[in-house]
Amino acid sequence: MTRFGVHVGLQHTHPDELRTVWRRIEDLGFHWISVWDHFYGATGEPDDAECLEAVAMHTALALETSRVEVGCLVYSVGYRHPAVLAKAITTIDLLSGGRASIGLGGGWAELEYRAYGIPFPSAGVRLDQLSEAAACIRGLLHTEVADFDGRHFTLTNARNEPRPAQAHIPIWIGGGGEKKTLRVAAEHADGWNIPFVAPETFAHKGRVLDEHCEAVGRTPGDIRRAVNLGLAWDDDSLRQQFGAIAEFVRPGVLGGSDQEVVDRIGTYVEAGADQVNLAIRAPFDVDSLERFAGALGLS
Repeated sequence: MTRFGVHVGLQHTHPDELRTVWRRIEDLGFHWISVWDHFYGATGEPDDAECLEAVAMHTALALETSRVEVGCLVYSVGYRHPAVLAKAITTIDLLSGGRASIGLGGGWAELEYRAYGIPFPSAGVRLDQLSEAAACIRGLLHTEVADFDGRHFTLTNARNEPRPAQAHIPIWIGGGGEKKTLRVAAEHADGWNIPFVAPETFAHKGRVLDEHCEAVGRTPGDIRRAVNLGLAWDDDSLRQQFGAIAEFVRPGVLGGSDQEVVDRIGTYVEAGADQVNLAIRAPFDVDSLERFAGALGLS
């Protein structure tokens, strides 16, 4: 069964507004809600800094909902030590009654790193950090005692207690880099996510992930596959939501009539998507979510 979720941005909004939106999403029948991990807004402008912190809002999401899986797509591994993040996710899992997931990525928003004095190494180093962080978090979440001796992170007889409510908290890897990111997903992930790509691109990336799975001895079907898509019923809505990047994200934005949206989702399912998430940001268009849920028969 295809699962449907909503990925909710934390920029230019307030916790009270987010709580209202999260409750409505759950009531509409969606299966998943996630937040993002940024310190600044998505425009890339140095004065666009109105954005809430992800771990705190992931926790609030867990407490505000009762049914949906709650995740983050994705935590930047450069912002927090993986052991600290594993402890946070364990706590969120306990607070949610066993509904937490964790997404990890190598990080890309150089503006945020520079503004807060966080080292911003090369992409290759950041992806090495991603691989090591995923291994550390997997060990802490899924085993009683974790040891890891890496270039960037070290664990020595590390315990994560109390244990999570789930025996196996899902770990997601986000991104589409074919040489390293998808290799990390094959090695460490329970789920893989990529945003704003066309169905044919999603299918191609999935085939590359399959190849990496075969190389490391994983069964490709063991990894859930999700795509984050925009929802804009017309061009005016697309440009209002995404501004200067509207054309860049257009291949991964749903629009047109209800039936066209349903048909387009079908092409992603045929391309291998187990889960489709709508990526939204303030000002939140709840009416569009309701229309989408009605068209898919979620509510």
